[in-house]
Amino acid sequence: MPMHPSNTYTIHELLENAEDILHAVQEAANKQLKGVKMDLLSKYHDGGIWVEQGEIAGCSGGTYDNICAAADILRGKSCGNGAFSLNVYPGSMPAWSCLAKNGRLFDLVSAGAIIRECFCGPCFGAGDTPANGEFSIRHTTRNFPNREGSKPGEGQLSAVALMDARSIAATAANGGKLTAATDIEVEYTNPPYEYDAGIYAKRVYNGWGKPEPEHELKFGPNIKDWPEMPALTDDLLVKVCSYITDPVTTTDELIPSGETSSYRSNPERLSEFALSRRDPQYVSRSKVLRQEDRDRRAGKGLSEEIKAVYESLEMHGLKVDPENTDVGSTIFANMPGDGSAREQAASCQRVMGASANFAKAYATKRYRSNCINWGMTPFLVEHPEVFALGDYIFVPGLKKAILEKNDDITAYAVKPDGTVTEFKCSIGPLTDPERQIIVDGCLINYYRNN
Repeated sequence: MPMHPSNTYTIHELLENAEDILHAVQEAANKQLKGVKMDLLSKYHDGGIWVEQGEIAGCSGGTYDNICAAADILRGKSCGNGAFSLNVYPGSMPAWSCLAKNGRLFDLVSAGAIIRECFCGPCFGAGDTPANGEFSIRHTTRNFPNREGSKPGEGQLSAVALMDARSIAATAANGGKLTAATDIEVEYTNPPYEYDAGIYAKRVYNGWGKPEPEHELKFGPNIKDWPEMPALTDDLLVKVCSYITDPVTTTDELIPSGETSSYRSNPERLSEFALSRRDPQYVSRSKVLRQEDRDRRAGKGLSEEIKAVYESLEMHGLKVDPENTDVGSTIFANMPGDGSAREQAASCQRVMGASANFAKAYATKRYRSNCINWGMTPFLVEHPEVFALGDYIFVPGLKKAILEKNDDITAYAVKPDGTVTEFKCSIGPLTDPERQIIVDGCLINYYRNN
């Protein structure tokens, strides 16, 4: 159920306690949402829970076996011509081809299902985005807000529940009334899968061990190289450009899906969307720090604000070395990185000038690894109230601490009024290569250096 994969019930449990569960999920969602309200209770009427959309799609749900089973359930039946729609995305072209040969796609189309191409669209909001206020059941990946194309900040919200493909097909056969596959009579035919390797051989260039250097890659105007990522300096100075107190921050909030997909080959343009739906001012704040560090590396003078920060640190008794101090942005979030493994959640922060993240915990190992691979130190802090949005954080001797595996790190928060507060933070376990990746500035630099 919305809005997190852990918010899980069996279909029978949901149907037996429909009003109570729908109300509880709705209330929990509305505490998290801002400027828009989820309405699930209205979906319970006429003796059941009614949904407007079903999706069987992608690497998770669009498997050959799932689609064959869905075809068995819907053969000779109808999805109905009301509000409900069913969309099916086979997971690969060989699967699509086999389903066409054995007639399963015909069974689905005849029942009113819509067959799409092999495309990840429903998972990141670029295909079959549910309409505002709709309830969509999906065998796809995550069901976080924004993930399917909703824009809560603009007043648009749909509710998305994850469930098995067979029960989605059973619901379709029932015209959109939520139904478990175990409650219908069906004989599963389980036709064998016949893989046709020629589909790829006729379309995909397999260059492994067979390079053709005489053929140059063609780059369109929206395909750009990655900007240079600077190596870590001895010390680090970052400004808190976003301070998020939500229990969890998803990768879709860090870099939204949907319209951003057209910029996936343009790092600079894509990074302009970082945190755009969660904190629209983050990009403009971070850009200032990115330019500060570019000026520092070019030998230009420091801004008056940075000079004042260094003066406050010196008055506190600390030695500063501006020439060997990386200047960047950072964010604080209680638990960032939940959801999909999209590396852009980290790379866009880095391209936009981030040098580190501060968090109480990281929601997934993958997001933390992505931060490391993009040269951002994944700090852990127990008492984040010591700093706030707009404060600077100075971490002296960070490079040495990382290389010498010292996880007890002293940092200093600098308020706009010049007040300096010492606090402790840590990084957590790192492999030796991970330590060197952070010091080198990113994984690209690490590979280049090795």
